Amino acid sequence: MRHTKNKNTEFLSALHDGLPIGLGYFPVSFAFGIFSVNGGLSALQALLISMTNLTSAGQLAGVTLMSLGAPFLEIALSQLVINLRYALMSLSLSQKTDASVKTADRFLISFFITDEIFAVSSSKRSIGRKYMYSLAILPYIGWSLGTLCGALLGEILPAALISCLGIAIYGMFVAIIIPVAKKSLPVLGVILSAATVSCLIKYTPLSGFISEGFSIIICAVLVSAIFALICPIKEVEEDE
Repeated sequence: MRHTKNKNTEFLSALHDGLPIGLGYFPVSFAFGIFSVNGGLSALQALLISMTNLTSAGQLAGVTLMSLGAPFLEIALSQLVINLRYALMSLSLSQKTDASVKTADRFLISFFITDEIFAVSSSKRSIGRKYMYSLAILPYIGWSLGTLCGALLGEILPAALISCLGIAIYGMFVAIIIPVAKKSLPVLGVILSAATVSCLIKYTPLSGFISEGFSIIICAVLVSAIFALICPIKEVEEDE
């Protein structure tokens, strides 16, 4: 009886933790749905992308490259660079899992890892199978449902309103980087350097032979490698 009560408490606690994430994902994925339809995809295609990817930056870049007719290799490499952080997040969380998390669970849980889910779950001393699955429910629904609503309403809403909503996803990225950049000079340096390299590629003759996808790859790999060398993160020893 007590064991069942503890499981129910864990389930409700995970839903409580996932609710604000799901609510936050809805408007962002709504904008992604509009963006996808404007890029030539159908509502069903946009929904399937969100249901099988769960990565805002990766999806935005992927749809952009698809609309430009980029080669599969270019799309795949750009997705690898953009989403590589999720592998690191999954490795980090694997150190906190308890005995209830089996090998098959690790693969399934890693699919649902996003920046926000990682932030919430990493704050726990230990995470179990039921907590992680329950935590992912509302964010997954919010992301998928928001995409579907945006894709469907994007074909109905006035063009002026769609144009305004279409920039919401870019606003999300700005909202993510600005608070961190205000607190960390290296992060600010990474942002400004990446923007500079991107502009150099876009507005110089380099744009003639460097495509959109490889521009993303170059900016991410080059700038992150440089700042990893000149501003490495100091390792913090955990207290025993």
